[in-house]
Amino acid sequence: MYELIDGKKRLLDRKKPFPVHTLRSIREHLIVNWIYHSNAIEGNTLTLSETKVALEGITVGGKTIKEHLEVINHKDAILYVEEIVGRQEPLTEWQIKNIHRLILKGIDDEHAGVYRKENVIIGGAVHIPPEAVQVPLQMEQFIRWYDGKGQQLHPAERAAVVHIDFVKIHPFIDGNGRTARLLLNFELMKSGYPPIVIENDSRADYYASLDYAHTTGDHLKFVQLVTTMLDRTFDLYLKLV
Repeated sequence: MYELIDGKKRLLDRKKPFPVHTLRSIREHLIVNWIYHSNAIEGNTLTLSETKVALEGITVGGKTIKEHLEVINHKDAILYVEEIVGRQEPLTEWQIKNIHRLILKGIDDEHAGVYRKENVIIGGAVHIPPEAVQVPLQMEQFIRWYDGKGQQLHPAERAAVVHIDFVKIHPFIDGNGRTARLLLNFELMKSGYPPIVIENDSRADYYASLDYAHTTGDHLKFVQLVTTMLDRTFDLYLKLV
């Protein structure tokens, strides 16, 4: 699968520079879909079209302020990820906290960018995250792995495992899923791959493959999910440019 997506990456790279208006429309499409699906997975009830309207600063009737903030905050977080990718900054705990702070800004400022001080369980999952007191050490070990063995992995596999291990630790009270998907795309984008959108329709497979990885240590199912979506994304880009 890596050979397939790397072949498509080389093909796409040869088509650069992309047409300006095509690139702009792809980016706008990506941002709206990324925000809609990532928030929908977490229970946000705004539709795709309502998400687009909310991004334009228009209030959607019958929807909560929190749901609107989740849309606006997610865009800010995506822009921040694009910014740090552009500066070629490494993944650090500080950057992770910054991304999470943007996700919860104005929604839960007390816990935004702050590791949890309470124990939690994940609804519907077999895996139980570590006790709160273990979170700082496990995050430190996570970054140490990332800087070491993680760099030996194919970028798509590294991005998938970053997501898996981050969610396994579940370092924050809320916003872990959205932050994890931002970190996944941060890794892809940093290595020159397009960001992917994990769609709400795939939520069951997404959660199941994550829990399987957490309980068995076998990452293959989740890595396959990521590479399949990356392959589809390459096909979309190649069709348009």
